[in-house]
Parts: sequence; C-alpha cells; structure tokens
Amino acid sequence: MGGTFDPIHYGHLVAAEMARTEFLLEKVIFIPTGTPPHKDRIVTSASLRYEMVKRSITDNPFFDISDYEITKEGPSYTVETLRYLRKEYSNHELYFITGTDALKEILFWREAEEILTLTQFIGASRPGFDASDFLNTIQQNHPEIRGKIHGFEVPALAISSTDIRQRIENGQSVRYLLPEPVRLFIEELKLYHERS
Repeated sequence: MGGTFDPIHYGHLVAAEMARTEFLLEKVIFIPTGTPPHKDRIVTSASLRYEMVKRSITDNPFFDISDYEITKEGPSYTVETLRYLRKEYSNHELYFITGTDALKEILFWREAEEILTLTQFIGASRPGFDASDFLNTIQQNHPEIRGKIHGFEVPALAISSTDIRQRIENGQSVRYLLPEPVRLFIEELKLYHERS
C-alpha cells in the first residue's frame, strides 16, 4: 500500500485491513512515498511520515513497513517500487492497494504498461462512490488490464489526510480520526500547525 500518508489515518488502516481479509493477503506492506513527483504542495518530511506509519501499525502482525521509497534517490515512481518488490517477493503474487480515484489515472502513470505486468490493483472507494462503472469501463476499453483491477468500498474512507491537516491548522480536534500514537506524535512535533 503506497501513499504519502501525510498523515496516515484510520481510513488508510481500515482499507489495508479490509483488502487483506477480502483478498486473502498474507501481509500488507506500507510504503510511504519518498519524493512524490506530482504533489503541488509542501509535503512533510519522509522520515516523519515514515515514523507516523510505523507508530500506527505496531499492533497489527499482518502489517509491515518499507523505507524503500524514502531511502532511494530521486522522485518516487510506482514502476520502480514494483520492480524492487517483484525482486524481493519473486515467489508471491503482488497487489497494489490504492484509492479508486488514483486508478482513474493509472494509464497515465510512468511506464503504465510495465506496471500492469508487475501487479494487480485493489481500488478502495469512498462510501457513496460507485466504482463499478469506472472499473467496467476501463477494463472494456483496455482489455490488457481485464482481471487485474479489483474494487471494494471502505466505510472509513470518508476521512482524508487533507481534512486532518486543515483541522490541525485551524485548531480543531482530530482525535479518533487517526491512531492516538500518531496524534500524539503530531502534537509533540507541532506538525501541520502552520502550513504555507
């Protein structure tokens, strides 16, 4: 499961756990983005985002974390991460968990054709967002990805990192939107209190 995780919240964790159980995954590896090539805002340092993810998954034995993207040089591209994971887990089927909204752009990702040979996708959608039409259309228009994209609805995805950052900046409570160790870490370092 890749993402900026700025910050990680219960929506991410619920999506990961539901994907794990629904698709019978052995484990979910969280991979915080190092330098996201397409973000048009200032992103919290990779080491702090990594620490927040690490603190949020300690109680789940099926969750793990990788620092691959934050320790490598240059921008983070999905295709490079998948090549790395394919080598590390050569005897395993790989699934990439992301939001259904991100999957709308999949054919425009760097080296999309290769990405589709390296993994299957699990698209988590927000409540009230019916992804079935999109998933059917994209698979009809692109037969090469038929059977490689799977969708499911995650109730807690109404929570967003953008909203959490805004609430913190505005002095509003974020309790129960993200794990308590992450909330305390944010408070301790005064993350998101003043954003430019």
